Amino acid sequence: MKTFTQLVDECLQHIKEIFPWDLAEKLQDSRPLIIDVREPYEFDMMRIAGSINVPRGILESACEFDYEETVPELAHARDKEVIVVCRSGRRSALAALVMQEMGYGCVVSLKTGLRGWNEFEQAMLDKDGNNVDIDYADEYFTAKLKPEQLSSHN
Repeated sequence: MKTFTQLVDECLQHIKEIFPWDLAEKLQDSRPLIIDVREPYEFDMMRIAGSINVPRGILESACEFDYEETVPELAHARDKEVIVVCRSGRRSALAALVMQEMGYGCVVSLKTGLRGWNEFEQAMLDKDGNNVDIDYADEYFTAKLKPEQLSSHN
């Protein structure tokens, strides 16, 4: 049996990652397709401008035509630059590996995720297109584990 951390660590050996400052620089020069694999409620709270929400749970069918979940812009992007983002960079790493296996030739994961993007003081928008306050985002990205969610509790 593998833990989530072990799965991600294995995945990281096979994908490319970029840091938030690399993405910020890239966005000045080009328009890569930014895929946010968080859940819709997370995406509504805050996101990188121009990103598309494709939750991890439907990623594979969103990448293909002929499914209700198909995201045409994503399905056409196998030869385009795709940046995958999530909260911490773990779900996006797993998603990037799956996308590579599905034929995406230039897909990378945002190392440290949106948490790192916020720490680098980069702008994020809420569902209405308003700028998200950095301090609010700091609070949002702070882990809030319940005692029963801790391994020491089991």
